[in-house]
Amino acid sequence: MSMSLVLAFWVMTLALIAVPGPDWAFTLASGIRDRVVLPAVGGLMLGYVVLTGFVAAGVGTLVTQTPPVLDVLTFVGAAYLIYLGWRVLSDPGAAQASPASVPRGGWRGWMLRGMGVSGLNPKGLLLFLAMLPQFTDPRGTWSAPVQLGTLGLPFVATCGLFYTALGLGARAVLGARPAASRVLTRVSGVAMVVVGIALLAERLLTH
Repeated sequence: MSMSLVLAFWVMTLALIAVPGPDWAFTLASGIRDRVVLPAVGGLMLGYVVLTGFVAAGVGTLVTQTPPVLDVLTFVGAAYLIYLGWRVLSDPGAAQASPASVPRGGWRGWMLRGMGVSGLNPKGLLLFLAMLPQFTDPRGTWSAPVQLGTLGLPFVATCGLFYTALGLGARAVLGARPAASRVLTRVSGVAMVVVGIALLAERLLTH
C-alpha cells in the first residue's frame, strides 16, 4: 500500500488523539489519583487493537463497499463531535478530569477499564469505522483487511506514546497550574467543533 496513505492517516489520527475526549479523561484521572498510568494506557491500546481486528475482519470492508453507510457514520460522528465541543465550551468545568470518577483497582482492573473506555469511545469508533476505510487503496497489492490492520498499528502506537506522556505529566501540569487546565479545555472544545465541521464538509464535497 502507498506510504503516502499511511502518513496521511497517521497525521489525521494524531490530530484526533490530540483532541480531548473519554481517553483523555481516563488517562488524566489515572495519573492524578493513583498514578497507574501504564496499565491504564495499556488497556486503552488493547481496546484499539480489538477494534482494529474487528474492522479488518470485515466491518471496514463492508463500509468501503457501502457508501451510504459511510455517509451516515460520518454525519453521526461529526454531529457528535460538534455537540461534544459545544458542551465543553458551554461548561468548561465539566470536561476536566475528576480523580474521584475512576474507581481504584489493581493492574488488571485498570487495563480492563481502559479497554472499555477505548472500545466504547465514539471518537475511536468514528475513526475506525468511518475514516480508516477511506485510506485504503483498492488498487494496492495488499488485501483490504491487511491494509486496515496495517493502518491501525500506527494509531495504536501513537495512542500509547501520547497518553503515557499525558498521564505521567498530569499531576505536575493540572495540579500546579489549574489555569492551564481551563485554557486547554476551551481549546479542546474549539478543536472538536472544527474537526466535526471538517468531516461534514469533506463528505458533502464528495457528492
